[in-house]
Amino acid sequence: MAFLIKSMIGNPLSGMGLGGGGDKEEESTPTDPAKAAGMTREEYEEYQKQLVEEKMERDADFLHKKAERATLRVCLREKYRLPKSEQDENMIEMAGDDVDVPEELLKMVDEDATEEEGKDSLMGQIQNLQNMDMDQLKEKASATVTELKSKAEEKCSVM
Repeated sequence: MAFLIKSMIGNPLSGMGLGGGGDKEEESTPTDPAKAAGMTREEYEEYQKQLVEEKMERDADFLHKKAERATLRVCLREKYRLPKSEQDENMIEMAGDDVDVPEELLKMVDEDATEEEGKDSLMGQIQNLQNMDMDQLKEKASATVTELKSKAEEKCSVM
């Protein structure tokens, strides 16, 4: 019974404009995205093409940067004899063979290599000796000599 009363009273009220004004707003919004953006259809299509091209360029640049980083990681893994990474190799293959390590990163790696070579050279060892405490060095030398003498006495009956 309530349903019948609502349908009889509800319909005349919606016709008067007291509650049914939503239909006009839906008709006024354009369904075409070009009209919603305030462009003609051709302008909108050109705009969409430009967006797609820019996105493809950004994706290609991003992939190239990732491949450069992977190449650097591979170089460092080879240098320090670390295990290879399948993920890095796959990234390099996806980007193609024209991937080089960026110059800034190469400079950083070269600087590290020259520092390590300096530490390993004879001059680097002499500089390390200068930094050591002489008393400590004498103690180590005398301990080594006494150890050698004791081992020699154990092995040789003449001494």
